[in-house]
Amino acid sequence: MKPYELTATAASAAIRAGEISPVELVDSVLDRIEQVEPRLGAYVAVTADQARNAARAAEHEIAAGRSRGPLHGIPMGLKDLIDVAGLATTASSRVRATHRAEADSAVAARLDAAGAILLGKTHTHEFAYGLITPQTRNATDPTRVAGGSSGGSAVAVASGAATFAVGTDTGGSIRVPAALNGVVGIKPTYGRVSRHGVVPLSWSLDHVGPITRTVADAGLVLNALSGYDSRDPASVPTPAEDRQESDLTRLRVGVPTNYYFDHVDAETTAAVRRGIEQLRDLGAQLVDVEIPMTRYIKAIQWGLMVPEASSYHEQTLRTAGEHYGDDVRLFLEAGELLSAGDYLRAQRARTMMRRAWADMLAEVDVLAAPAVPMTAVPAGQETVTWPDGTSEAVADAYVRLAAPANITGIPALSLPVGQDRMGLPIGMQLLGHPFGEAAVLQAGRAYEQAAAVVPA
Repeated sequence: MKPYELTATAASAAIRAGEISPVELVDSVLDRIEQVEPRLGAYVAVTADQARNAARAAEHEIAAGRSRGPLHGIPMGLKDLIDVAGLATTASSRVRATHRAEADSAVAARLDAAGAILLGKTHTHEFAYGLITPQTRNATDPTRVAGGSSGGSAVAVASGAATFAVGTDTGGSIRVPAALNGVVGIKPTYGRVSRHGVVPLSWSLDHVGPITRTVADAGLVLNALSGYDSRDPASVPTPAEDRQESDLTRLRVGVPTNYYFDHVDAETTAAVRRGIEQLRDLGAQLVDVEIPMTRYIKAIQWGLMVPEASSYHEQTLRTAGEHYGDDVRLFLEAGELLSAGDYLRAQRARTMMRRAWADMLAEVDVLAAPAVPMTAVPAGQETVTWPDGTSEAVADAYVRLAAPANITGIPALSLPVGQDRMGLPIGMQLLGHPFGEAAVLQAGRAYEQAAAVVPA
């Protein structure tokens, strides 16, 4: 096994054991970037010289007994919405072509303090306003979409071009590309990870979280990212918690009887059902649950996201509107047509939905469902037609099963549970109580170990 193939957990153990150095690991991943980047396009910019300098510094610190923790010397990518002092934060948009960050975001600062090594900035759908990330190609099949908006981060991890990465999630933008590329992504509870220094899409829906190769890695990185930050008004001083045990005998897993398996590809349904049965075989109790307020999910998601995005871009849309992509500019202009009444009704409906979901989740510890309704579609495909003749926009299909966790703010994990007949990855989603990441990670880790899908 080459160093770039190691998980973050395995690489950390190898560094501590003296079996590999941070320099060797970073060089291996940078070589991998050179090999796959022309084909996949995961990165906006690669900071190779800085990464090698940081790797040498990490090597000296660790050798001197000054380890900063399990992420010290581990190479990673940051979605290009996340500020790093001195580097551009372009948001994959011509609007910010001349931007340079004056200071680190909270996320970048925490990872730097943990000793993680920045490889570069990864592509996003422009200003995170989309579920495709057109600049980036799927790691399994480059003729297909990578998913978005954290597509660059997911593809970098899936292809070995980063040991882990960080993305953002407003309506599935971590979980969708994680599922489509066969890696793990977790959207933490709203308020657990600071968004200070991160370009917003929608203030009340945005989350920051890790994309990794394994659930164990996700827990490792999430622990480093979590923490109270007074600069983020949504930040909550709740300590991180993890459960290492794989015994699920006391875990109640909710299985949706509606919504999450409606208009879902047959192969995706079968793989996720098998994943749920695996959790039962590990001792979990399966509990049928009905998802509340499903008819309002799309209206709430768009009713919140669209006007908030347009508010953030209001001035730039007038001074540099021609620099936006056509799709993003259309959404931003449409958002200005929504009334304050529409927005307030969406907020009121979100409050009602949070309460209804809290009642539903009181019956279970974790909810298990598909992460996305289908695998990665060919690039350029705009709609999907379901067996009943219903046609749906691809972006709407990908966001449909992810949006409830953003609206309610609960944690949600996507992990791979198989492949379709074309070898494309299928993802299962595990959702938990607010600040219940420990149960979500426990269930995901237990499944991963039992299914023997953890890379060596």
